[in-house]
Amino acid sequence: MSGERPLRILLIVAVLGLAVFPFFGEEFYVELVVRMMILGIFAMSLDLLIGYTGLVSFGHVAFFGLSAYVLAIITPDSGPIGIWWALPVCLIVTAVAALIIGWFSVRTSGIYFIMITLAFAQMLYYFFNENSDLGGSDGKFIFYKPEVAIGSFQLLDLNNPHTFYWFVLASLIGSYVLLSVVLRAPFGQVIRGIRINESRTRALGYATQRYKLVSFVIAGTLCGFAGLLEGAHTGFVSPAHLGWHESGLVIMFVILGGMGTLYGPVIGAFAFGLMQDQFQDLTEHWSLVIGVFVILVVLFLPHGIAGLFARLTGMRTSRTVDLGSANEPSESPPAGAEKEVAK
Repeated sequence: MSGERPLRILLIVAVLGLAVFPFFGEEFYVELVVRMMILGIFAMSLDLLIGYTGLVSFGHVAFFGLSAYVLAIITPDSGPIGIWWALPVCLIVTAVAALIIGWFSVRTSGIYFIMITLAFAQMLYYFFNENSDLGGSDGKFIFYKPEVAIGSFQLLDLNNPHTFYWFVLASLIGSYVLLSVVLRAPFGQVIRGIRINESRTRALGYATQRYKLVSFVIAGTLCGFAGLLEGAHTGFVSPAHLGWHESGLVIMFVILGGMGTLYGPVIGAFAFGLMQDQFQDLTEHWSLVIGVFVILVVLFLPHGIAGLFARLTGMRTSRTVDLGSANEPSESPPAGAEKEVAK
């Protein structure tokens, strides 16, 4: 606990800094931070799979792009759609998609799981890429942000850049709190056990495939929420939002920030966004510079940037996931899982 308190203080200070940033930050950087916070939600949802359940998905971006497309489809050209209608529709569609894809995917493991999730994402990519009614490869515009109102009374004006900024910040905090509650529950103990040793967790009496499927659906739905925010933010969606390289990019956020921490992937998203912004002005080979930085982090900070913070505060970090052997038996599951069975 002694190590958790300084870390919590750092996180609170970071949130407060983000909350006041629009008052003194330039408009460009306010928009950049919004983008990084949305990608932070995306990365947190993927961390639930990689860092806690041991499922490495290269098709997670499917839910991100699908939700943005759903928002584009249901938003009329004549005016904004209510958030109370847009949010449930986007989340339900992505949850159903995650349920279907997950039902097939969790029956596999390791490289087979990676490939089947990638295959589903590519199927959606080509569906939207060749659908002329939805803009094809050119994409589709979303002319209005969702309206947050009760009757004729407007609660929030998301067209105001600062209001939308705080809405996304609140969404980021809410997503973190939600996942923290899920992971502290018995369910969270079980999926940790699955990550460490699925065979033993199954022997303890758990239907591990069901737990992995539920984790997959939760992660996919939260990723869909990030996709809704992305569509509302940019006012545009294209097949590029479903490209496999987007999943690869967010996996890099998770590794860079620190797997199995929730806040680490958010740090990774911010670190990458800030480095990209700075290095683009310095050299045309900015991708190479960022690549070298990521390699150095992997070599010298195996728990990512979050691991460095944890080390400074004396807090333990969770064990990293071997991307080449995810879902393979290794060590014993945490004691919490065995206690749940004993009950």
